[in-house]
Amino acid sequence: MAELAGKVVLVTGAARGIGAAIFEACGQAGAEVIGVDRDATPGGIVADLATPDAPGQIFARAVEKAGRVDGLVNAAGLTTRASFTDADVARFDALIAVNLRAPFFLMAELVAHLRGRGAGGSVVNIQSMNAHCGTPELAVYAASKGGLQTLTKNAAQAHMADRIRVNGINLGWVATESEQAVHADKGAGWLEQQAAQQPLGRLVTAKECAAQAVWMLSDASIPMTGVNMDLEQWIAGAAP
Repeated sequence: MAELAGKVVLVTGAARGIGAAIFEACGQAGAEVIGVDRDATPGGIVADLATPDAPGQIFARAVEKAGRVDGLVNAAGLTTRASFTDADVARFDALIAVNLRAPFFLMAELVAHLRGRGAGGSVVNIQSMNAHCGTPELAVYAASKGGLQTLTKNAAQAHMADRIRVNGINLGWVATESEQAVHADKGAGWLEQQAAQQPLGRLVTAKECAAQAVWMLSDASIPMTGVNMDLEQWIAGAAP
């Protein structure tokens, strides 16, 4: 596993699922990890990313805890269903606030912090294969992740000379507790049946995503920046 020894990494959405796996993997790779979530995480920061001033408050508390921040993983996100036929303003605003606005301002905080130190750093944004288009019921979610994918490239280009690398992972279907909950109404065993039909005979795991995030954060991935990696079992643009 790539090494993060001596680095301080801030991970949002650290209480469960993808964020929890990344939190654990960063710690195993030697980083001092600060988790952020609406629910308490050991030694972490409790915050609601839907609140406009949350990014500034989170970053200030992280620096207070660890003295500095070297890396950021924006793993928190809402997956609320909202299409062109049933979306309302409240759901639209909530998805954009958590999935796009909060990561933007957390990245802005890290950029200002690193430039002030004259130090390089790394950001990993957890995005979605839905950024390429998305299914009808995920129209607003897809827009939020598509926006984050663009911001990943924009930040990478804008701050390449500052030695701040920004990369993203477009996740597909991943085996998590939340995925089980979303499909609970389809009956016991439905998700396992769908997983068995995938090319690998299973879903991508949270640990597999976490391994890629750790590598992107680490010096082993230098000079890679502005890359949005698809981590799924189908190729975007390929004929069905």
